[in-house]
Amino acid sequence: MFTGIIEATGQISEWTPRDGACSVAITAPNLGLERVRCGDSIAVDGVCLTVTERTETQFRADISDETLRCTTLATLRQGAQVNLERAVTPSTPLGGHLVTGHVDGVGEVSARQPAGGSERWRFRLPEGLERYVAVKGSIAIAGVSLTVNTVVGREFEINLIPHTLGATNLGQRRVGDPVNIEVDLVARYVERLLFVAASDSDAVAGDSGLTLERLQRAGFGGLSK
Repeated sequence: MFTGIIEATGQISEWTPRDGACSVAITAPNLGLERVRCGDSIAVDGVCLTVTERTETQFRADISDETLRCTTLATLRQGAQVNLERAVTPSTPLGGHLVTGHVDGVGEVSARQPAGGSERWRFRLPEGLERYVAVKGSIAIAGVSLTVNTVVGREFEINLIPHTLGATNLGQRRVGDPVNIEVDLVARYVERLLFVAASDSDAVAGDSGLTLERLQRAGFGGLSK
């Protein structure tokens, strides 16, 4: 589990393909690798990877063919900069939101423009994820915890402050670039709970739409039209 607060950026120093998968070495002298053990998890651009080897300045991880297929990691090569975060501990401040490192889909930067001292960015979601994104809700983009400002169809907007642009690799992204997206964990569980609550009556497999009647059957009895 992670928080979406990037601790450091690292650089891919080695990329070795292996039968459709790959092994990657990432140089990260500012991540605090002396406190990392083999088997620990590190989020790389929002993707949870397991450390297989490490030195004081570098760690290695294996990336499966499934992860390459479902995330942006397949587009990375030697020299690329990546966002890094070590897994949380019971004493870690929860400065962002709960992030699993299990990417829900690959979105796209659709616009970025100055907005005062910050920048206003627009992203396009893969089809099907838009129902999990809400105004003032949380979302992880390339592993970075961010707050949603507006949502229109499959697109949403956020503001990026100068610190975030400088402390992560988001400042290097351009319009059209792909980004890993993980929606708010709570949204997925709420949908699942409501779907199960309605499944004994009129829910159809795969139908996760919410209605007033379904909410009332799930225990929200105070709701009315």
